[in-house]
Amino acid sequence: MPAPKPKATAKDRLEYAIFVTLVSLLRVLPFRQRSALMAWIMSRVIAPLAGYTKRVHQNLDLIWPDMPRAEHNALVTSVTRHTGRTICELFSPKDLTRMAKETPLTGPGLAALQEAQTAGKPAIVISGHFGNYDIVRAALINEGFHVGGLYRRMNNPLIHKFYLNNISTIGTPLFERGRPGLGAMLRHLKDGGTLAALIDVRVNNGVPLPFLGQPALTATSMAELALRYGAILVPVYGIRSADAEHFTTYLDTAIPVTDPETMTRALNTSLEARVRENPEQWFWIHNRWKGGTGA
Repeated sequence: MPAPKPKATAKDRLEYAIFVTLVSLLRVLPFRQRSALMAWIMSRVIAPLAGYTKRVHQNLDLIWPDMPRAEHNALVTSVTRHTGRTICELFSPKDLTRMAKETPLTGPGLAALQEAQTAGKPAIVISGHFGNYDIVRAALINEGFHVGGLYRRMNNPLIHKFYLNNISTIGTPLFERGRPGLGAMLRHLKDGGTLAALIDVRVNNGVPLPFLGQPALTATSMAELALRYGAILVPVYGIRSADAEHFTTYLDTAIPVTDPETMTRALNTSLEARVRENPEQWFWIHNRWKGGTGA
């Protein structure tokens, strides 16, 4: 039997009411103004109050302790502003889909995905909390790829339902991480579908693999699935442009077939390269290195 859905607490209802009210008010504005305002609200209000700003400072001190303080502080602001824009986009699925249609797919991984699709073979595309990962999913769907997305259930069940409704508008199927979505996800792969997932989610039973110079608990499950089902494994990224309103995509070279740990290390290395190029676009709010290091 499936696990019972968690019931909403009074705190959950209050958080949901505040969140939906904010989203509803923002939706009155045209998309560009909405995105800019959400960037400001996240950076100036939500991030400081929720402790996100402090977490970004701590993570930057861990990874780049020698960064000049002025550069460090400017990066903290840029990270939280980018996070606000990404949240706005994820809760504006029609606008995100429109942007995806205007964003061509590029990079060596595209040919590999096209070959797999033509041959009816499965594929797994891996991104991180970088740029806007759902831009790539939407762009792949627009190009005719049968993409199923893997997601993690949010702690607040009411916000989770709202979030799921929004990302479902971008495209389905969607599979909940863990036992609830496992069967449907495996059938999707067996049928030659493409699975979209994220690599930079900390898992308590993960393998401590290097990420930006520090060990981070990382799941090797996507590499294991690729090996089990003969799927190609392709790192993909939706990179925000300097004007903050457009994107480019990059589908990296498919990961060579070796073993789960080596392949997962390669995924981390690919994401590292994107983060070093555009550090403001990665979700430094994550407690990414907890449990994998002494930090």
